[in-house]
Amino acid sequence: MSDEEQGIKMVMAIIRPDKLSDVKTALAEAGAPSLTVTNVSGRGSQPAKKSQWRGEEYTVDLHQKVKVECVVADIPVDDVVEAIAESAHTGEKGDGKVFVLPVESAVQVRTGKEGNPAV
Repeated sequence: MSDEEQGIKMVMAIIRPDKLSDVKTALAEAGAPSLTVTNVSGRGSQPAKKSQWRGEEYTVDLHQKVKVECVVADIPVDDVVEAIAESAHTGEKGDGKVFVLPVESAVQVRTGKEGNPAV
């Protein structure tokens, strides 16, 4: 997909917290150093864990993850997805997911630029 066909895309990944440093490095090397990171919790294919506290058994089925968001316009979105997927991979359940979403518009608050120049 060429840059002109691509438009602006939001790449959103849910990954293991301990892989964040590797993902940041890989994104910078791919030419996408700007990102937003949020601590999140959720569940998917990673199994729930049973634990005990003060004699009471409880189930932990929401696992701590990190959500990484990166908006791209000038570099191929496939490169960004590949950088995240390869750097976040451990081969175990719970490695995460990567989603690509279209961005309808973008405005840079400081300059008022719109569209690709705003990204």
